[in-house]
Amino acid sequence: MGKLILIRHGQSMWNLKNVFTGWVDVPLSEQGIHEAIQAGKQLSEISFDVVFTSMQIRAAETAMIALAQNKSDKTPILLHSKGQLEEWSRIYDQKMIDNMIPVHHNWHLNERYYGELQGKNKEETAKEFGEAQVYQWRRSYDIPPPKGESLKDTAERTIPFFEKEVVPELEKGKNILISAHGNSLRSIVMHIDHLSKEEVIELEIQTGQPIIYDYENNQLISNK
Repeated sequence: MGKLILIRHGQSMWNLKNVFTGWVDVPLSEQGIHEAIQAGKQLSEISFDVVFTSMQIRAAETAMIALAQNKSDKTPILLHSKGQLEEWSRIYDQKMIDNMIPVHHNWHLNERYYGELQGKNKEETAKEFGEAQVYQWRRSYDIPPPKGESLKDTAERTIPFFEKEVVPELEKGKNILISAHGNSLRSIVMHIDHLSKEEVIELEIQTGQPIIYDYENNQLISNK
């Protein structure tokens, strides 16, 4: 039986400043680093086999900081699949290959693209456009912000990736960690838990709080 652990990155510097971030590559705040450490301690007994993160630094930081708390002797290693980075980061010792936790970056797990809201303060944006409009942009399923992605748009990239890359690893009994973002994970949880468009509006994924599923009999079961 494999396990799937989803974790939203710890608080970022723009979370702290209450700013729409989207695809802007902002690192963790001091609190976010602490959240990643605490998440890692909570997960320290789980021996991970594969890790997936978005391309964004806050998700990668969270994964690596959390894994640094793990009791397994394995080393998480970010894999590169293109050009000279792939060639020059090759490992030539089989013992160290066997001791590795492969970490895969992929843009399909990136945060929802917030378009023209990126870099704007959320409170000031609510004053400009109205709280109801901003709430729709942030929480609804299929209403995108100006020139950005809706949650539906995000799901159209995250779910095929999840089914193609993650589920086959779970079928092999592996323990998988996905470190990503509020909305990319909302779309995946919506898919796993069969939430309706109305139910997903209320779904809030907290920073640095692991969500754990057991993979058993070809289905994911929440382990709360």
